[in-house]
Amino acid sequence: MVACPCEVCASTDPKDKRLRSSILVRSPSTTIVVDTTPDFRYQMLREKVRRLDAVIFTHPHKDHLAGLDDVRAYNFFQRKAMELYANEMTQESIIREFPYAFADMKYPGIPDLLLNRIDSEPFTIGDITVIPIQVWHMKMPVLAFRFGNFTYITDANRIEDSQREKIRGSEQIVLNALRHEKHLSHFSLEEAIGEVRELGVPKAWFTHISHQLGRYADITPTLPGGMQLAYDGLEINI
Repeated sequence: MVACPCEVCASTDPKDKRLRSSILVRSPSTTIVVDTTPDFRYQMLREKVRRLDAVIFTHPHKDHLAGLDDVRAYNFFQRKAMELYANEMTQESIIREFPYAFADMKYPGIPDLLLNRIDSEPFTIGDITVIPIQVWHMKMPVLAFRFGNFTYITDANRIEDSQREKIRGSEQIVLNALRHEKHLSHFSLEEAIGEVRELGVPKAWFTHISHQLGRYADITPTLPGGMQLAYDGLEINI
């Protein structure tokens, strides 16, 4: 948290140094990023991601969208447009936030973006099949995604029963857990634990964590078996 002197923000533990939430999904032949955060450029540099086939978006909030301009580097090296997958609401925000990328007259060096509209139907990018799952971020519909036996959910505080059925059978889940206290649009830690138990997923990682939750070293030992806090740079095999 900018300008905050609390014990989490002042911690020297690298697992307390959290950038905005995003994941990279990679198969032997395909690489996908979920959301282009304001930290997208640094995240790609840090992880040395040389190739990116597509970006899929959960929703249009700035902390999940603002780094999109930096896909221009992949345009340059891969010599093709970046495939973007988003619902109609998020596509409208992309066009509004980056109008120069969609102008009739484009100046050199701007990102080359190709929009693909998604809804509730599964779709495939390269050899990776993606199952969209709609969750609720207060009153905003947000897309979660399932990749094989792995489900990724961020920015949610409610999941309808019909969408829970798309999650059941997952072996691992990433789920947002903002803080201990209840929040109007995010799961609290207690609520996130309850969701994992209700869904019956054996392995869970909590993400989209605020400094109000506490230090990684303090919170992790208190979590039920099979549940952990996620951290920047975490790698999971699925």
